[in-house]
Amino acid sequence: MSHTIPSQYVDLLSQRSFASLATLMPDGSPQVTPVWFDYDGAYLLVNSARGRQKDRNMRRNAKVSLAIMDPANPYRYLEVRGSVMEITEQGAKEHINKMAKKYLDVDQYPYSQPGEVRVIYKIKPEHSRGMG
Repeated sequence: MSHTIPSQYVDLLSQRSFASLATLMPDGSPQVTPVWFDYDGAYLLVNSARGRQKDRNMRRNAKVSLAIMDPANPYRYLEVRGSVMEITEQGAKEHINKMAKKYLDVDQYPYSQPGEVRVIYKIKPEHSRGMG
């Protein structure tokens, strides 16, 4: 069964909100990274490069959490806990360009590194709650 995001916080998923993505290190300690994200109506989509710490963590342990703050009011936020349901390179380069348009208002992601392989993580929300 799919978890529904509370309607009063859905706006945070379409605007230029940043998320803090929490993953688990091999020893069980948390690792947090600010990320851009997308929402397709069912899944939160995070894009990263293969081999980064969050990539290694999500491949090993699918459980993640995201805290998404309202850019206009940081006391209003949405926490989403869920699982990475799919990891794919398919369409990831196009997706990071879409995210660059949303977050930077540029047509192409400007921070690509030589040899970098982009990856999309599809996160299924399993629990969410908002504040503010």
